[in-house]
Amino acid sequence: MADNTDDLICDFVGGAVGHRFRSAGGRGQPLAKAAGLKGGKNPFIVDATAGLGRDAFLLASLGATITLIERNDKMHDLLADGLLRARNENETYKDITQRMTLLHGDAKELIPTLNAEVILIDPMHPPRQKSALVKKEMRLIRDIVGTDPDATELMQIALKHATARVILKWPLRAAPMQGIIPPSHQITGKSTRYDVFIRM
Repeated sequence: MADNTDDLICDFVGGAVGHRFRSAGGRGQPLAKAAGLKGGKNPFIVDATAGLGRDAFLLASLGATITLIERNDKMHDLLADGLLRARNENETYKDITQRMTLLHGDAKELIPTLNAEVILIDPMHPPRQKSALVKKEMRLIRDIVGTDPDATELMQIALKHATARVILKWPLRAAPMQGIIPPSHQITGKSTRYDVFIRM
């Protein structure tokens, strides 16, 4: 039976996001470290490939101000719906989502207008070499947004315009993205790594 993209939902309160929010390790998490969230620093971050907004929500929950950019119509609508439901959940979620601004458009065009300190890019990753099926949710997202053939161009624009750092979220064992400078350093998780490019 084929996957139905109508099954996809953006949920910041329940499921994996809610669990991550309630039980996560604060600013010691790899993404928070990659974004430079330490001490009282709360940078302005642009999530240039927002998807379901999970990374953006985590960073906002830790105090950062986030602008999410999503160019796909359906994904943007899912995000808008998820943000609205979270805002209406309770004051805690309302406070977090007030630090999240959703934009609909092409990040390559919007980034130069935003004066971001930190830019996070999480493109559709290269196909896995393993035979194991990618999780259903990722298959659904791929069915909606397709591939990101302009990911290298997006990274080049981000590297030009971020005032502090750029973060490339990439599979742990994948080869470096071609066509860009080497990262300043890397922070690794269980299956993901963050290639960090310091711009100061």
